[in-house]
Amino acid sequence: MVGARITVNGKETPLAPASPHTTVLEFLRERALTGSKEGCAEGECGACSILVARPGVHKPTDWVAVNACLVPVAALDGQEIITSEGLATAGDPGTPPTLHPVQEEMAVRGGSQCGYCTPGFICSMAAEYYRPDRCAHEDPDGNTDAEHGPNGFDLHALSGNLCRCTGYRPIRDAAFAVGAPTDKDPLARRREQDPPAPVATEYAADEGVFLRMGTLTETLRVLRERPDAVVVAGSTDWGVEVNIRSRRAGCVVAIDRLSELRELRVESGHIEIGAALTLTEIERRLDGRVPLLAELFPQFASRLIRNGATLGGNLGTGSPIGDAPPVLLALEASVVLADADGEREIPLAEYFTGYRQSVRRPGELIRAVRVPLPLSSVTAFHKIAKRRFDDISSVAAAFALDVEDGTVRKARIGLGGVAATPIRALATEAALEGEPWTAETVEAAAGMLRGEGTPMDDHRASSLYRSAMLGQSLLKLYAQTTEAVSS
Repeated sequence: MVGARITVNGKETPLAPASPHTTVLEFLRERALTGSKEGCAEGECGACSILVARPGVHKPTDWVAVNACLVPVAALDGQEIITSEGLATAGDPGTPPTLHPVQEEMAVRGGSQCGYCTPGFICSMAAEYYRPDRCAHEDPDGNTDAEHGPNGFDLHALSGNLCRCTGYRPIRDAAFAVGAPTDKDPLARRREQDPPAPVATEYAADEGVFLRMGTLTETLRVLRERPDAVVVAGSTDWGVEVNIRSRRAGCVVAIDRLSELRELRVESGHIEIGAALTLTEIERRLDGRVPLLAELFPQFASRLIRNGATLGGNLGTGSPIGDAPPVLLALEASVVLADADGEREIPLAEYFTGYRQSVRRPGELIRAVRVPLPLSSVTAFHKIAKRRFDDISSVAAAFALDVEDGTVRKARIGLGGVAATPIRALATEAALEGEPWTAETVEAAAGMLRGEGTPMDDHRASSLYRSAMLGQSLLKLYAQTTEAVSS
């Protein structure tokens, strides 16, 4: 499409001659903006991170860090980005630019050695630096935890950035040393203005076409005409397919900026979450209202991924090891499916039909996820993985129980990583309901839970380990709840 362009570091730049599958990272490096690097090409190292102007939660605009290696540059048509090169302030002719406060702290505290990962760290740090609600993080005794600095810096902002040579202590020191943006900071002032509005895009080349329609109705019409089209939101899954497996599609349809898919409504009987809201947006808008989701978010990939990933995308891929489905199953969520003929609501427990398969028909997409109210009082999400954060789970178990007068009135348990699809632990639920919430009941139910699903042996874990972890997760839940009551 002639005229498609992106604003990079304040300068409008045409997308042509990039192809519809060219990533933002490739686009930038071809234009000599080489601060962003390719380390993994699948969103795990953060060397490619950049800042994108997005609708804000506390201000009109948020500076959001994303993986440039995953996002097609066509998806940013009409949008505004900042790279590591654009953070410094230009000086007078013949004088060097003034370093950004994040860059300055990284330099003086030894946060860089070879420097390969440094620009990515700096962009992720800058996104946290400009977070409007960042404030001092202290308990009543004046202490801070290991993951939050006295300046309110949340180290989870760097969970998607890896460094092989510096070590993280000086990077952490730099993060905890940055102050607050000043009124003279142009990027801080930019937050007070609206971000660029989404623009309709039809960017075509020999490889195919990238489409962004203006409305949901137009999008559904295209999907009916092109049932083979690949639907993308944050591209956190499709970007890996393009980079690692050299996948190409004749038609890619972007839905991430559709207003009809970006609503979050709390109603009398349910909470409706738009399928194109990013996990970060959901987390900040709900602000702990759904404790089980609040427990999920920090364990879902990294902040860089959560800034692009959506619930609709996580459910749409149908992965049996996705982190969101077990939680949503425990919450008894349903999905609202839409096509050109209308909508239908399907309980998530009936949505998955096989490995990466679902009841979703060609031309149909997920419009929203509905979580019924009221919520259960006892909830927990246990993710068993080799790393504490930013890892794929071997087993994931989500619990939502109603315990009244010492008796389990209702139990819902969602599991991931133990079958071809995410599943409900129906036998264990039945073993708990109507029984006293005691060690004896839990021990018997834990034995039942070990036999749920069909765990397999693979490089992440053995079937015996997975089964053992299922039982252990219920015992852990009981220990946590009894400890909370006794304290």
